Amino acid sequence: MQTEEVGILAMGSHVERHGAALPLDTDAKIASYVAQEAARRAGAKFLGILKTSYELPRIDTGQHQSLGEVLEELRITLKNAKKMLRIRTVVVVNGHGGNNPVREHLPILEKELGMHLAFNSTIVELEGPHAATVELSMGAAIGITDESKVDEHVDFTKYPEVGFVGLREARRLYPWMEQQAQQVEKEGVAVDKELGAKLLEHAVGEVVNDIRSLQS
Repeated sequence: MQTEEVGILAMGSHVERHGAALPLDTDAKIASYVAQEAARRAGAKFLGILKTSYELPRIDTGQHQSLGEVLEELRITLKNAKKMLRIRTVVVVNGHGGNNPVREHLPILEKELGMHLAFNSTIVELEGPHAATVELSMGAAIGITDESKVDEHVDFTKYPEVGFVGLREARRLYPWMEQQAQQVEKEGVAVDKELGAKLLEHAVGEVVNDIRSLQS
């Protein structure tokens, strides 16, 4: 398969609270960075980023859409990429943990559209607690973290979404969230631009590997 038949599509979230030091569209910006860089290196087509995003029940961090709405936008986007750009293979680069259930529906879309699809959620796997050290560091590496606001960032009364520390009901519902919140309560957060760059490089490499795997 030729690289011009391969597309890379980003998914993130566009209106999600990330504390004082990160913008609402942090996930979208990081996912777009990784997707565009992987597309550049592999010679694939960057297909943009979905506007919709999903969140797990009882997690209130911003504005998200239903899973059905996300899947419909994804279906239309893939269909148009195949029709207009002759794309046959797509790697979906996900930067928002709430989008992970989309992965389960890819086989249905593959069959319907006659395309090869891969779901890469390396960014989410690397970032750990929400809006904490890794996400701050990745943000710093691409220039979206406001380091002057890091001290304010850990005011969990004002920014309960940081590490999910202040989301008490959700912490009781999701054991993984409770674990992450306790980690942030114990360790706090920091910004390490070098760490962020290293992890972004790893994420880009994983997307390129997916492209090579699909081509073979």
